[in-house]
Amino acid sequence: MTLKEISLFTILFMFLLGSCKDQPTTKENEHLQNNIKKDSIVPDTPPKVEKKEEEAFELTEDNAIEFFFNYSKSLKENKVKLTTSLGAITIELFDNVPYHKANFIYLTKMGYFNNTYFHRVVKNFIIQGGNADNVETAEKRSKIGRYLLPPDTRKGHKHHRGVVSMPSSEINNPHKLASPYEFFIVVTKPGSYHLDGGYTPFGQVIEGMDVVDDINSQPVDNGDWPSQNIYILKAEAFE
Repeated sequence: MTLKEISLFTILFMFLLGSCKDQPTTKENEHLQNNIKKDSIVPDTPPKVEKKEEEAFELTEDNAIEFFFNYSKSLKENKVKLTTSLGAITIELFDNVPYHKANFIYLTKMGYFNNTYFHRVVKNFIIQGGNADNVETAEKRSKIGRYLLPPDTRKGHKHHRGVVSMPSSEINNPHKLASPYEFFIVVTKPGSYHLDGGYTPFGQVIEGMDVVDDINSQPVDNGDWPSQNIYILKAEAFE
């Protein structure tokens, strides 16, 4: 064998030896593939997390007083504007009857009074609002809750003309608890003081007594319900 042939043989041998060291064995190859498969698994979609729906809050006889006590602490609004089909009435609420004030503002913000009526008109006495014979009003009452408010009659407020007060419920109500969804405005001059002590005044009309008088002058049927519906189109609370 010539020196040239020996050199070529040596180079070829070294090349084959290096190639054998670089290639993994069959077991090593399988292990490598297994690791790649395990490490590269990505779920197609993230796991679903079920969200629990929050239960709708509903006022009851048990929670209403505590709710309005806390609600009154954060209130900045002290006036409510009622836009009616006969004009606007602005009411300023009394601070020292906190439950009734908070209730009226809460219902206003909940949109309860929108599309209700002045449903009772007693000549030269009162106009009463907050009810309606439509399904919408019944549904709103159902969602807000069923509750009454205790009377708060010893704060020095009299039933002067223009005072806003809350009627009592007529159903099983020996203590004259207030019906929270309705209110009345005194029309009598100078006032209807026989109501003092039995009902809770919680506000005073500061603008729109001419509208109150106009509503009080509308024709009514035998049950004091106006012959034509008198709408509260919108109620807005403000400072």
